[in-house]
Formats: sequence, C-alpha cells, structure tokens
Amino acid sequence: MTTIKSLVIIGTVALMTSCASTAKFPVSSTVPAADITAKKKQDKNKNYVIELTAHNLAEASRLSPPKNNYSVWIVVDYGVTKNVGQLTNKNAKKSTLKTTTPFNVKEIFITAEDQGNLTYPAGVEISRTTFKK
Repeated sequence: MTTIKSLVIIGTVALMTSCASTAKFPVSSTVPAADITAKKKQDKNKNYVIELTAHNLAEASRLSPPKNNYSVWIVVDYGVTKNVGQLTNKNAKKSTLKTTTPFNVKEIFITAEDQGNLTYPAGVEISRTTFKK
C-alpha cells in the first residue's frame, strides 16, 4: 500500500512540474557569482506566472558604474519588450520576483538601471535567456 502511495505522489509531483518551463541564465560578466533561473507556467486563468530567482546577486549600487536597481524585462510575441518589475536585493543570498502577465514570454532579461519605472531598457544588461516552450 505504501508503495502505491509513493508512486502516486511521485507521479503527481512529476506531472505538476512538467507543466512549467524553466530557463537558466548564462553566467554574467558583470555579476559572475550570480546564479539566476526563471520559471514560466500558465495559471488557471490562462495567464503566465513568471518566477525569477537569483542567488548571490551583488547589490546594484556595488556595480561599476553603480546603479539603483535591477529591472526584469520580458520579450513577448512580435519582439515587444515589457518591464515586469524589479529584483529587490540588499546583498541577499537569494532574491526573487514573482509576477503574472497575459503575454507568452519568449525571452527574459535583467538590466541594472538608475530608475525603476522605465518603459524601455536603458542600463547595463546583466543576463538574458529564452524559454524553450
């Protein structure tokens, strides 16, 4: 009986995680210690939930030249770029951003910016990755 329960639990977890697409960011020359991943999944309302996690990301004010924040951008169909938020980071071991968008995200990237409310990226690009599906 416990074997069947274990198999059911393993199968359920595998099914739930297979619905998400995970993308790992390449090593950044600006912040080489940062380990960044993004996960995209669709919710019950057909919106896309994006979860970005950064480990060992230096505070933006420690960059050269210093910046005020890290902005997260998505590229959707037809190459349109949208700002989806900022990574809050005070030299934390782990920084996260969770956001919901109606757009199917093709690419995601992070920039170091002087302002947080920009409509287009103007600062230094930290890293960029694409989603497979």
